[in-house]
Amino acid sequence: MTDASEQLEGAPLIAPSSTDHPLYDQVVEACRGVYDPEIPVNIYDLGLVYTIQISDENEVRIVMTLTAPGCPVAGEMPGWLAEAVEPLAGVKQVDVDLTWEPPWGMDMMSDEARLELGFM
Repeated sequence: MTDASEQLEGAPLIAPSSTDHPLYDQVVEACRGVYDPEIPVNIYDLGLVYTIQISDENEVRIVMTLTAPGCPVAGEMPGWLAEAVEPLAGVKQVDVDLTWEPPWGMDMMSDEARLELGFM
């Protein structure tokens, strides 16, 4: 039996999202309503939301990271994200998990975020 934290060879570092689920676009829009207080761009476009998995029972699991482990709102941001998604019609439950693997990098930002922050 392998250790659960070991990465399977060839497996993606970031699990795929449930992009074909009917609630997916609404969940993404809710994620776009959450901002890192130090950066004027939402956490979705910053690339901090790695995975949005939605079960057949409409249970939402979000895997996210932060720009740095020492982020002052590290303990609060997953709660902010859960609070943004939970009120959506049809959502049964929301779990937000924080991960540091893979580490966030500026290459994970959307073009819109890069433009907003003056990187383009």
